[in-house]
Amino acid sequence: MAEPKPGGVAPEGDGARPNPRPNPTRRGRFSGLSRDTWLLALASLFADVSTEMLYPVLPVFLTQSLHASGAAVGLIEGIATGVQNIVPGFAGSLSDRLRRRKPLALIGYALAAIAKPLIGLSTVWTGVLGARFLDRLGAGTRSAPRDALLAASADDAHRGRAFGLEGAGDNAGAFLGPVLTVILLAAWGLDLRWIFYLAIVPGFLALAMIFFVSEKRPAAGRAKVTFETDARALPRRYRAYLIATAVAGLGNSSNAFLILRTRELGVSLQATILIYAAFNLVAALVSYPAGALSDRIGRRNILLLGLAVFAVSYLGFALITNLILIGLLFVLYGAYQGIFRAVGKAFASDMVPEARRAGGIGWYSATVGLSGLVASAVAGLLWDHVGHAAAFAYGASLAALGGLALAMLVPAKGGGD
Repeated sequence: MAEPKPGGVAPEGDGARPNPRPNPTRRGRFSGLSRDTWLLALASLFADVSTEMLYPVLPVFLTQSLHASGAAVGLIEGIATGVQNIVPGFAGSLSDRLRRRKPLALIGYALAAIAKPLIGLSTVWTGVLGARFLDRLGAGTRSAPRDALLAASADDAHRGRAFGLEGAGDNAGAFLGPVLTVILLAAWGLDLRWIFYLAIVPGFLALAMIFFVSEKRPAAGRAKVTFETDARALPRRYRAYLIATAVAGLGNSSNAFLILRTRELGVSLQATILIYAAFNLVAALVSYPAGALSDRIGRRNILLLGLAVFAVSYLGFALITNLILIGLLFVLYGAYQGIFRAVGKAFASDMVPEARRAGGIGWYSATVGLSGLVASAVAGLLWDHVGHAAAFAYGASLAALGGLALAMLVPAKGGGD
């Protein structure tokens, strides 16, 4: 058998290693992570800066600049969220069929970047609807192929670290985006439309990072994957994991309810924004250590810990009215966010063969997103018709049930599971 080249890629053919490292890895605290891992993490950071720059100003732009109704705002975000949640499964399966990851990821990043200034150019709310559709179509298209590239950027023993670093980049972007917007508006007094125009800059920086990622072509002679969404074609353990993920996800409603609860208890708007920023910062700080620890003691164990944090945080929001404690609970919930994004995807990628990895991660992401939509709808009904505390008690209960389902349905295999 021929020796691998210095970059770590084995020669193509039936004897090629199934999960080669595309380039040399770093040593020390970030051992096992390749140049591609860092490029993909930077892509997520820049992409989230671009997206989160819009988060605090889009509703204001719609209602004040374009005089859109609340129903129009809800329609736009509902369609955008639905598209982003449904597309990853199909994009991942298409990536598996084509046996290519990078081209679809590039298309997704490009669409999302171009869509941002189109929002600013809109003169009616229907224009924003079209641009947001394009934006979230791009986000959904890039997600699964990028995660498949990420899984291939490190060996099996360091996959949790790879997803942890990407999650840290993503959450750091979610922290920096709103802060950058506040600085631009406060220091320069820019018109709101300029926020959308300027958001293309980090969007294209994300695209540039993907250009430099190397992708190994599938080994010659490997069977071509059919474009198939039949759940029976995927491993039983993976299907059980999707069930447990869906159960927990049915209680994981939008963070908007956490923000509303915080404001309802008397926290000022400025303080609420700072708490939200701290939430994203904690998620960024937790992601990499959680991913690295999952490589050592198992993904399932870390996810169970994360679901416990989820349940405690939501139960606290249901029962506690102390302002300081509410702020601390919000920030604590960021630890769950960091754990869940990093370790959850790494666990899904562990369970599917390399040839089906993009589709496997894509359908996992779709499960998370669609169950979250249902959770938000149920939480909204409980919020309006039963009581605000009931929305969080419901979420805490589903988190506990999800943890129970994970422990009972998904056997641990040790190490990275």
